[in-house]
Formats: sequence, structure tokens, C-alpha cells
Amino acid sequence: MEPVKMNFDMYQQEALRTAGKQETESLSLCMAAMGLAGEAGETCDLVKKIVFHGHPMDREKVKKEIGDVLWYAAVLAERCGWTLSEIAEANVAKLRARYPAGFDANLSQNRKAGDV
Repeated sequence: MEPVKMNFDMYQQEALRTAGKQETESLSLCMAAMGLAGEAGETCDLVKKIVFHGHPMDREKVKKEIGDVLWYAAVLAERCGWTLSEIAEANVAKLRARYPAGFDANLSQNRKAGDV
């Protein structure tokens, strides 16, 4: 079976099918944020083992961990009222404003106070 080409919003809708709902908005936010942090930690630990412990690179395992991070990001975005496309667009706009000619280490080291 040929994989379906997906955009962020299609993915988010698919992810939300399996997200369930918590009793309160606060619990929904906590579940999504804690899950995101946990999966990012698992991804980091996997890379740590590859880089520092000599484990072989298992690209499919890394791909699955990144997918888990994306799932929680999709759920958290929705719980806050945004689509993943809106998040991506806002992030690109921020990066274009910060680094108009592409990444620059000097600009990174000398950002204005309050700039995120």
C-alpha cells in the first residue's frame, strides 16, 4: 500500500483521532505537554546512546521517536486552539525576522532582550 502524502493539518486530524479527552482543559494541557517532554527526552536518550555509547544508528527507531514527539505537539497545539500549520507559519516568520539572510551565529549570540 502506497503511503498517503500528508500535510500538517491532515496529520493533526489523524493524531487527534487517538488523543482522547481528559476531564478538564488543564489535564488535557498537562497530558500533552508532559507527553511532549517525555518523548523529546526519549529521542534525546536514543541519540545519546548512539553518540556516546556506541550504539548503532537505527534510523527507523529515531523516526518513530520523532513521530511520537510530533503526535504530542499536534495534540498540544490543538488543545491551545491552533493547527500545526499555524504553528509552523509562526515559527518560520519568527526565524525569518531573526535571521533574514539565514542563520548567523553573531545574531544568535547578540539577540535583543525579550527576543525569543
